[in-house]
Amino acid sequence: MNTTKTEEIINANWDSWFVPGLSDFIEVPNLTTMVDKDYLTNGLVEKAMELVDNYINKIGVQGLSKKIYRGEGGLPLVVYVVEGPNMNADKNVLIYGHLDKQPYGDGWNADTPPTKAVIKNGCLYGRGGADDGYAPFSAMLAIKACQDQGVKMPRVVLTLETEEESGSPNLINLLKQASDSIGTPDVCFCMDSGAFDYNQLWITSSLRGIVIIDATVECGKDGYHSGEVGGIVPETFRVVRTLLKRLDDEETGEVCPELQCEVPAWKAEEAKQLADLAGPTMHDKYAVQPGVKYCS
Repeated sequence: MNTTKTEEIINANWDSWFVPGLSDFIEVPNLTTMVDKDYLTNGLVEKAMELVDNYINKIGVQGLSKKIYRGEGGLPLVVYVVEGPNMNADKNVLIYGHLDKQPYGDGWNADTPPTKAVIKNGCLYGRGGADDGYAPFSAMLAIKACQDQGVKMPRVVLTLETEEESGSPNLINLLKQASDSIGTPDVCFCMDSGAFDYNQLWITSSLRGIVIIDATVECGKDGYHSGEVGGIVPETFRVVRTLLKRLDDEETGEVCPELQCEVPAWKAEEAKQLADLAGPTMHDKYAVQPGVKYCS
């Protein structure tokens, strides 16, 4: 691809398509299903899907098709497939994004509310712009930049789910439903990650894992007053602390040996490169409360 031509295509669509589309998306209050009990009836999920679809259709990507798959409860997975000109059918690229948004929380300034797109000092404010509304707009603009230059491209599949912020409980089932559309990806790009700074393009190469457990600890068969049974019946909180101590050291944070693995050489080299690049800002870019010390 020609760098100058690519910049020209992006700039030609930036103020007329990308920013307006992302701004309109921010103003749809389609909060994630976990916090919106009316998500099946208020139409906000569908409104966000329709808005994104309208903008995608405006940009003129060739060979574009769309299918919608629905899981239990009716939640949708939107799948766009691009099989345009100059396609290398031997390669299949999967791009992932999501349309649901985190709850607003506290601390929004009066001039930058969560559901009003505001550009201030060159930055676009509003809930859902970076997480993860930019994904379909960036993906389609990148595809258009390739197509406009006649670049030979792989088959591209863009999947957009609608409950990522709720833990994606239906995603695996939906991906199985959409397997005929998705095919077998040669590579997957997850358009839902952070960036260390805005000085360069960043790619996340690995993610920290997460384990969520619902645990119930019961000692007494009935509910007894602590003044009556304290020191007789074991305290459930003490049992929980004992269980947690098996997972990591409460003083150092070191994870138990059973949960550790050897760091791959390539990941150690990446970490070194990042440390050399970031220098002292690796930690002090994160604000902490008075008296809190960074981990060593």
